Amino acid sequence: MRKLVVFLLPKYLRFDKTQPFISITAILAFLGVGIGVMVLCVAMAIMNGMTKEFERKLFVMNYPLSVYSITYQGVDEEILQSLKAQFPQFVFSPYLRYNALSRAGNDMNAAVMLGVDIDSELQLNEVVRKVFVREDGTLDSARLQDFKSQEFAVLVGKEVQTRYFVDVGDKLGFYFTRVEPSALGLAPVSKRFEIAGVFDSGLRAYNEAYTYTHLGALQKIRKLDSGLYDGIHIFSKNPFQDIVALKSFLQETFPNRVGVEGWWEQNGNFFSAMELEKRALFIVLLLIILMASLNIISSLLMVVMTRRKEIALMLSLGVSKKEIEQTFFWLGMFVGGSGIVFGVVLNFIALFVLDTFPIISLPADVYGTSKLPLELSVVDFVLTIVGASVIVCLSSYYPARKASRVQALSVLRNE
Repeated sequence: MRKLVVFLLPKYLRFDKTQPFISITAILAFLGVGIGVMVLCVAMAIMNGMTKEFERKLFVMNYPLSVYSITYQGVDEEILQSLKAQFPQFVFSPYLRYNALSRAGNDMNAAVMLGVDIDSELQLNEVVRKVFVREDGTLDSARLQDFKSQEFAVLVGKEVQTRYFVDVGDKLGFYFTRVEPSALGLAPVSKRFEIAGVFDSGLRAYNEAYTYTHLGALQKIRKLDSGLYDGIHIFSKNPFQDIVALKSFLQETFPNRVGVEGWWEQNGNFFSAMELEKRALFIVLLLIILMASLNIISSLLMVVMTRRKEIALMLSLGVSKKEIEQTFFWLGMFVGGSGIVFGVVLNFIALFVLDTFPIISLPADVYGTSKLPLELSVVDFVLTIVGASVIVCLSSYYPARKASRVQALSVLRNE
């Protein structure tokens, strides 16, 4: 059986000058499958790269795990210390959050002020850490100490600096949502903060809205007791696994007082939409390979029609129908399989070119990066190859089945 296939494949693959359209159709099938595989792999790499990039950017705005209060009591020092004792491998950063308006001159903008413990925040917030890091990567202790020494110091984003034309050392006013009685009635609480540093997260909206100050500063403005927080940010290397243990511990130790959520839960709808878009794109692009496989069917059917005499003769000489079917099946598999291999090669060439040369550039203020992110996962690559192989197998089966049903006696008598 193998000898027959090896003998017939080169014969049927050879360019036939008398029937050039058959060979052209086979070449188109080969190119169609190859280009389809390449496009599908590159598209999946771009989708994965964009998803990973968004995940990385969301880590700027969302910590791996966050403990929050579900009662009016808030999160107190007892909960913080209990968590530190139970989970010493985690990094904890308590915080206070307050909505405000920043103002410079006649210009105002909405702001979210976070009161943090700077020593803890530096361990899990890369954006804040960069403010106090020198160009050589070492921590600037003098700048950090200067920030700590100022009771009402604030870190602002790059867009705030540009919008208000302010710099380190300047004063920036904030109006908070709490009101107090004044000579003219109720007025919002206001406070001028000294800018101690400017950060750049790579996200314009984050730079415009978020500011950082000391826990003590917000505690005074909100008139809260020391040791009372809005929540606790937690850094964990395996948040998907660790959240289960955290939920169990908090439920047993502080029932109905606090809860915990992961960054993926805070952005569940976004990533569900991304995953749905990725699946839809995979199915749509897989149709390119399906359309290309139609050329395999038409090419093989034309080969069967033009080789009817040869098939009938082989059947009359003792070749079984099973062997005829396998011959044409492997003929289609060779055309489609070589197209898949060609597509894989094209895919890696395309990924290398896109990753090396700035052919496609992105607006950095929208995506946080100007380079097209690419990341082809093993799962997507394997699914592409398997999907293309299944389509090629199905496309090769029908013509092979058709060839095995040739009636040798009728063909030899009439043709």
